[in-house]
Amino acid sequence: MNLLNTLVDKGLRRESPTREEALAVLATSDDDLLDVVAAAGKVRRHWFGRRVKLNYLVNLKSGLCPEDCSYCSQRLGSKADILKYTWLKPDQASEAAAAGLAGGAKRVCLVASGRGPTDRDVDRVSDTIKAIKEQNEGVEVCACLGLLSDGQAERLREAGADAYNHNLNTSEATYGGITTTHTYADRVDTVHKAHAAGLSACSGLIAGMGESDEDLVDVVFSLRELDPDSVPVNFLIPFEGTPLAKEWNLTPQRCLRILAMVRFVCPDVEVRIAGGREVHLRTMQPLALHLANSIFLGDYLTSEGQAGKADLEMIADAGFEVEGADQVTLPEHRAAAGGACGSHEGSGCGSHEEPGCGSHQGGGVCGSTEAPAAEAPESVPVAAPAAGNEPRTDLVAVRRRGAGTDLAPNA
Repeated sequence: MNLLNTLVDKGLRRESPTREEALAVLATSDDDLLDVVAAAGKVRRHWFGRRVKLNYLVNLKSGLCPEDCSYCSQRLGSKADILKYTWLKPDQASEAAAAGLAGGAKRVCLVASGRGPTDRDVDRVSDTIKAIKEQNEGVEVCACLGLLSDGQAERLREAGADAYNHNLNTSEATYGGITTTHTYADRVDTVHKAHAAGLSACSGLIAGMGESDEDLVDVVFSLRELDPDSVPVNFLIPFEGTPLAKEWNLTPQRCLRILAMVRFVCPDVEVRIAGGREVHLRTMQPLALHLANSIFLGDYLTSEGQAGKADLEMIADAGFEVEGADQVTLPEHRAAAGGACGSHEGSGCGSHEEPGCGSHQGGGVCGSTEAPAAEAPESVPVAAPAAGNEPRTDLVAVRRRGAGTDLAPNA
C-alpha cells in the first residue's frame, strides 16, 4: 500500500503524517491489518529495537474521588465495588513498588485519586519517592496526582520524581461530554507545568468511549503538539456502576489500528499499552508489541491485569526482550535533551526540529483505564475473542490484592 510506505518513510524521518493519512490508518480493512502492523512495526523497531519497557502501578489512595470522569471506577457517584483506602505510608508504597521492580519493571508509577494534590499530599508523595529511590538504585518514578498547582511539579522534581502523568484522554471537542468537573484546558495546563519543571511528561488517551475516528486523530495530534516522552494508550474497560458501563465498542483489530496510528503520529515516543489490553486485545496482545514499546506489568489501579509471569512469557515468546534498568528508553536525540520535553520549546513529539505545540484519569490514573465490572475470577484470563463483539465482562476482575490489601501483588 502506498499509504503505508509513505507513513514508514515519514516515521523514520520523525515527520508528521497528515490528518488524512492518520484517518486512513483507522479506516483500513481487517484484510490489510497485518500489513498495517508490519509497517508501524518498522518504525517502532527503528527507534526502540525489540525492547519492551515494563512499568508498575502503585495506587497510593483508592476511590472517593470528587471528579465525575465518566470512565472511572473511582469517580464521584461510582457504584463499582472497588477497594477504597486512604494514603499508603511511604514504607507500604515502597514495599508494593519492590514487587514490580523484582518482576522486571524499571518505572514505578505512583497514583492517587482526587482532583489534585494539596501541599501536604505533595509532602507525602515526596517522602514516598525518596523511600523508593533509596531502596532501589536506578528506578524511574512517575507521579500521577491530578491537576497541579503552581510550584508542585518543581517540588516533586526536587524529591526525585522523573516524570509526571496527566492524560488528555479524548479530543477537546468531546471532553465536556466525558467530564464536567474540570476542563480539557486544565489538563493541558498541568502537562505544561510538568514540562516547565523539567519532568518527563507522560500523557495519553482512552479509546472506546464512543468517540469517532476524527476524535481519536484529534487527541493524538494534540499529544504530538504537547510533545510528551511517553503516550499511554488505554482501552476503556466499561465498569459496571459507571456511566460508560455499556460502551463495548472495541475489537482487537480496531485496537491494533489505533496503536498503529499513534505510532505513526508519534514515531520516536514511548508508546505504552495501558489499561484494557487484556479485555480488548485478548489473544492478539503479542501483535501489539510490534507497535508499542512499553506496557504495564501485572495489575492496574482498581482492576486486575494479566498475570505478571504471563506478561514476561508473552514478551519472550513474541521475540522481544525486557528493557533493562541500564538501558535508555528514548532514542538518542530525545534522551540527549534530558528526557523531559519541557526543554523542547515549540517542538512536536515526532520531531524536535519542526514547530508544534493535559491527566488525571480517574483521579490520577497513570496511563491506565480503571473500569472493573462485578467480581470476577482471581486473575484475568486471556481468552479467545467472543463471537461478534459481545461484551466480555468475564475478562474483568476487581483488584483484591496488592496495595491496600494484605495479599501479595501480581507482578
